[in-house]
Amino acid sequence: DDLDPERLIQCPYNKHHRIRAGRFPYHLVKCRKSYPEVAKELATCPFNARHLVRQADLSDHIMKCNDKGILEQDIVNQSCGFQREQMNAMSTWQAPPCEEDWESESSERSDSPFIW
Repeated sequence: DDLDPERLIQCPYNKHHRIRAGRFPYHLVKCRKSYPEVAKELATCPFNARHLVRQADLSDHIMKCNDKGILEQDIVNQSCGFQREQMNAMSTWQAPPCEEDWESESSERSDSPFIW
């Protein structure tokens, strides 16, 4: 199960490291500092920062990455939501005409002075 935080994942910097999925992002930061030479050879997947692959294999990984579909679906859902918001924003409602005329009302009362 990919969502299990107790699942063990192999570290891309040191093949002998097996880390729980819940701790994996923190481990990647730590190992990147410990293995700078290996870090230079690896590239980060644009769809999932936990995917570190050799730079030469990045384009192949991008084509096959399972997380690409999830991200693309999120983009489609967001754009559909944006279109719905646009449709709702274009309301045809108009305020009813105001029957009050404050100017004429104030001139009618102008003969009496204002007293505080």
